Parts: sequence; C-alpha cells; structure tokens
Amino acid sequence: MKRIALFLIAGGGGFLVDALVLSALLHFTPLGPFLSRGIAIVAAMSFTFVFNRSFTFGRSNRRLLSEGVRYGAVGLVTALVNYGLYVSLLLAIPLLQPLVALTLASLAAMGLSFFGYSRLVFARR
Repeated sequence: MKRIALFLIAGGGGFLVDALVLSALLHFTPLGPFLSRGIAIVAAMSFTFVFNRSFTFGRSNRRLLSEGVRYGAVGLVTALVNYGLYVSLLLAIPLLQPLVALTLASLAAMGLSFFGYSRLVFARR
C-alpha cells in the first residue's frame, strides 16, 4: 500500500507539473494545445522519474542509463496512450477544456504506468 500511495503522490506531482506547463504554454505561447501538451508530458515524465526512483520504487540493480531508458520506454507508451486519449477527447468534444481532457486521459493511463514501472523498470533482476 505504501508503494501505491507514493506512486499516487508522484503521479499527482507529475500531473501538477503537466498541468502547470500546459497552462503556461497555452497562456504565454502560440504553440496551441497539442504541441504544448507534448512538451508538458516530457516535463512531467522527468519529474516522476526522479520521484519514483528516489521514493516510490527505489533504485533497481541496473545502471542509471538502463533504468532511464526503460523508464523512458514505458513512459513513452503510457504517454502515447495518454496523449491519444487527450487528442481524441478534444476532437470528439470540441468545447471540452484542455485541462479536463488532460485529467481524464491521465487517470486512464495511470494503471498502465504503475504496472510498467513496477514490473519493467524498477523490479530487481
């Protein structure tokens, strides 16, 4: 249960980073909701890697580079699922606010990311 609680804290922090970067880019740049979200995902993924490695799962017995590549691969798959849902929601419901689409897509991708990080990235060999 502690690991799940810490994962939810990491995810909550990642969500805040994602939402803040997305909001800032939407407000201060002409990038639009799709490119802005891609940049926000990278920022959020960087935050969650450091948090999950430091607190949630701990370091595996792999090298940092190997761990980072695995994290990036799992993160990429879950980010693609997340982003795909985000875009689908915005296209299907044109009046939907980007932050609402972000919330729904992030919740949907959460289970996939926990499984991937706990089994493929930080699990001991």
